[in-house]
Amino acid sequence: MSKGFKGTSSTDDDNNNNGNGVLFKNFFEGWLVRQEHYLDELICANQNFDESSDDDLRELVSRILAHYQQYYEEKSKITERNVFLVFFPPWFTSLEQAFLWIAGFKPGLAFRLVTNSIDDLSEDQIQTLNRLMRETKSQERSLNDELAKIQESIGAPPLLEIARCGGRRSVHGGEQEEEDSNSDSAMAALKSGLEAVVTAADRLRMSTALKVTDVLESAQSVKFLAAAAQLQLRLRSWGLERRRS
Repeated sequence: MSKGFKGTSSTDDDNNNNGNGVLFKNFFEGWLVRQEHYLDELICANQNFDESSDDDLRELVSRILAHYQQYYEEKSKITERNVFLVFFPPWFTSLEQAFLWIAGFKPGLAFRLVTNSIDDLSEDQIQTLNRLMRETKSQERSLNDELAKIQESIGAPPLLEIARCGGRRSVHGGEQEEEDSNSDSAMAALKSGLEAVVTAADRLRMSTALKVTDVLESAQSVKFLAAAAQLQLRLRSWGLERRRS
């Protein structure tokens, strides 16, 4: 290693980033297979409500929410290893990436799915959901503001530029050690701030889904979760088709 070089080599960084990406990609592909199986269960339950007890439907809803929770638990691990990977995830197609908001879907999308998939909401449910929607949108705006402040406060370049170099800040030459140290500190601050924002955004995504299903009846929750899974899997399918064409 040459004198004045700080940090790991670019080859080591690339290997670490590739390894982290492959690990999560493998998990995600298996998770999607289970998602397809759950969608089959949801569609079947949706077509046979008369033959399913409320307890059966609640149990199905509970299992699927746990399935989503597993995704966020695994995602938190990759976020800690390299937060830039989750902002521009290589395991997603370019079409899926186009719909990302702070490394995932926008929490407010849940309310649109409810509106499009459920036509028997009571007046009390509508009022409660409208209140939750306003609260969720307020939290989304707060996270948007926080993300902007993080980048502005340290003069960070666009996230895409940082993601392309894997979050590396390596400088050669002893005369630039102080500049390099400042750059390393700024990068550490950026990573820490981004991790906090992604964690908060994922928490909002999951808590929004839980609050929505708490408002809905079990049969309505089945419709809502089926709509969410169908949207995700369709985007995945369309994205893969575009990639192949």
